[in-house]
Amino acid sequence: MKKKSVWIKADEGEWEEQKERITTGLESGADCVLVNTGDVERVRELGNITIATFAHDNEFGAEIVVIGKRGEGDGTKPLPLDISGSIDINTATLFTDKGNLVGGYVVIRDKLYEHFAAEMGKICDYLLVTGTDWKIIPLENLIAELQNHKVKIIYGVKSAEEAKIAFQILETGVDGILLDSGNPQEIKDTIKAARDLGNEIIELESAIVSRVETLGMGDRVCVDTCNLMQRGEGMLIGSQAKGMFLVNSESDESPYVAARPFRVNAGAVHSYIKIGKKTHYLSELQTGDTVTIVDSEGKQREGIVGRVKIESRPLMLIEAKARDRTLTVILQNAETVKLVGKDGNPISVAKLKKRDEVLVRMEEGARHFGKSIEETIVEK
Repeated sequence: MKKKSVWIKADEGEWEEQKERITTGLESGADCVLVNTGDVERVRELGNITIATFAHDNEFGAEIVVIGKRGEGDGTKPLPLDISGSIDINTATLFTDKGNLVGGYVVIRDKLYEHFAAEMGKICDYLLVTGTDWKIIPLENLIAELQNHKVKIIYGVKSAEEAKIAFQILETGVDGILLDSGNPQEIKDTIKAARDLGNEIIELESAIVSRVETLGMGDRVCVDTCNLMQRGEGMLIGSQAKGMFLVNSESDESPYVAARPFRVNAGAVHSYIKIGKKTHYLSELQTGDTVTIVDSEGKQREGIVGRVKIESRPLMLIEAKARDRTLTVILQNAETVKLVGKDGNPISVAKLKKRDEVLVRMEEGARHFGKSIEETIVEK
């Protein structure tokens, strides 16, 4: 499922009230705030976030210009019988032609406004729609009609529960939601719901270790993230794209060093790491990159690389068999480096032996610049 965005609606009421909404959204990871033009600079002082503002008095400065408030979109002005002659649609077209990112704001009052929203969606980058009361059918119709257009549908909701429903309508759901709530917990719950939906659960399976062999010195990569990981949680690493091992984070204490729950000692520089649906070389990772953190049940979440350390260390080769495939990974030969066992518990590579079972992710197809392709390829 594609990542769902969360916009915070902060265009009504006093600034101090809206400031609390915006601050909570910033701290929780909201994607955008919708504010009045006069509040754009105030938002900039609070933090770095995408800002959408309404097109009034030709005052801008936000990344997204929104057409429709105090106009035909929200019913302040009546819709013309011929929607093609709408002032709001013509204004949106004008800004789009100038290269602005444009949102169309429509309150769906009846079938005519639903039709108007669809027409706005065909020319805008974003379609912000809400209703006089919460109905599913108009939203289903808009998703179906606009599925082949570039527009992203952002639907107005008042709670995390409404957001969850909107995210899953017609399976694909809306692209994002516009949350109208001043409750800090509701804002946090809604953003968490959006993130959880964007993280697919992948299937892991057990592979039987067939070979454990010490090697010489080589360069290995430590991935230090800006995220704390739990026992049984780490990253998918392997020497072949057809199958990768779940390498545990350094979340366990050891007699030798303190726990480093933000770190995965990920393996030799040539290794693949699975990030989303693609693979990357470990040696390519840099500060600020996004990585995929996976737990023993296949649940995924995003992590941010804080630092990458490449150092010369003693290495070891681990080979395991799953289905009809032989998979390999080369890791540092150290007590603190662990794979995740079939039962979800970490197993140190220093204690790993033949017949042990470890968790792996099997992939179909070959890889070309990290993307899966249908091609015959042999990896040894």
